[in-house]
Amino acid sequence: MLIFPIIYFSSFFIAIKQIFRQNKQGIFIFLIFGLPIYTTSLSIVLQEGLGSLIPIMQLFKELLILITLGMCVWELKKRIKPLPIDYFALAYFAITFLYALFPVGSYGFFDRMIAFKSSSFFIIIYLAGRLFNPRHVYISKYFHYILAVIIAASLLLIFEILTDQHFQILTGYAEFNYRLFNQDPSGNYGLTWTFETSTGLKRFASFFANPLEYGAATLVALAVIAGLYTMNDNKFKVDPLGIAAILATQFSIFYALSRASLASYFIMIYVYALATKNRKILNLIHFGLIAGIIYFAFFLFVVHPDLYDFIYETITFTNPSSIGHIIAWLEGIDAIVANPLGLGLGQSGRVAVSNNDTIGGENQLIIFAVQTGILSAILYISMFVYLIRKCWAWFPKLRGKERKICLALLLMKVGFIIPLLTTEFESYSYISYISWFLSGIFVNIISNKISSNSIPLKQHSTS
Repeated sequence: MLIFPIIYFSSFFIAIKQIFRQNKQGIFIFLIFGLPIYTTSLSIVLQEGLGSLIPIMQLFKELLILITLGMCVWELKKRIKPLPIDYFALAYFAITFLYALFPVGSYGFFDRMIAFKSSSFFIIIYLAGRLFNPRHVYISKYFHYILAVIIAASLLLIFEILTDQHFQILTGYAEFNYRLFNQDPSGNYGLTWTFETSTGLKRFASFFANPLEYGAATLVALAVIAGLYTMNDNKFKVDPLGIAAILATQFSIFYALSRASLASYFIMIYVYALATKNRKILNLIHFGLIAGIIYFAFFLFVVHPDLYDFIYETITFTNPSSIGHIIAWLEGIDAIVANPLGLGLGQSGRVAVSNNDTIGGENQLIIFAVQTGILSAILYISMFVYLIRKCWAWFPKLRGKERKICLALLLMKVGFIIPLLTTEFESYSYISYISWFLSGIFVNIISNKISSNSIPLKQHSTS
């Protein structure tokens, strides 16, 4: 079991060694190999009686981003021309920082700072990527690493299925969740209700923190597959690793049983077909949709009736999870209407959950708005919309690795829309760090294009 903390520590030290050797792209080593096993590594360390290491391990991810950002600022040779998304990001950060400084709400300064980090650190990640020179990243290599991670996750999933046991039972997840977040074990399996459906079906998480993060990780992998194997002429040329990764995402998404991620998975494929203008894929999707409905109807009614109940209750909002979402949304909306400027940092989200005093939740936008007001949620939405629009507009114009990043990011952001409406999405470290760092790199790419007023037909840089 100690292999996971070893990988976590190793990925950190390899990354920081490369960064200090002026190879800043080394940060991807930790983002890709360290963050997926973040919670698992901390749980195992605690279980092995090494809990004193946890505060140090928790700092690794923020420390690497801050060092990378600092080095990017130090090496900056020209003035950055801000784009609208930069103003959105800085305005959001400024608002939340003010809420952290001033005694707004019922929480003390320390709790407000924890909530500030949870709700705003993604801006620092974005800025680190924004100042990162795209020419200094070999994106194809790191995209292949992401595929290796999802394949490894699916292999561990097979172990979970064969043993009919959650891997988190072995890692001490329940004790970790109690010690760090004050959450008692719940559900039928001694973990949390997230690890099962209302009908009792197990939802697996492999080595990720929970099934919802696992489901979101499959979306990251699917987006990377599309970006990596789509050529400049929009032809999709996949190698054996890519085929294995596609199968791994399909296998993973169905056993994670994340409804939001499952819906997003198919939406991403459709958006991919639209973006690449692939009529064959579009026709196949339309035909597959009809065939899929027939197949799933047979599968649900005849082969696996329990899964039918799960989906039916989801659509009709009659299962406990869906009802819980609605109650949390309504509670949050009431708080926002009554206090449009927000109740203060920590009043919703992770800090509030740890104190069993959360208001609203189950929706990233509501969590932001409850804490720091409607404006902060609007700024967050504006960043999301801006990235989707720009990715869509620039995709046909870019080539090489710039095109790979653009397409992957477009599909990620589209795929994240539904999950962020049903969870505290930015709490998934792996998903948040990868997507926002790539967001910053992409904005840097288009900023350079706009500044030079040139859109080359051929890209000669390393991809």
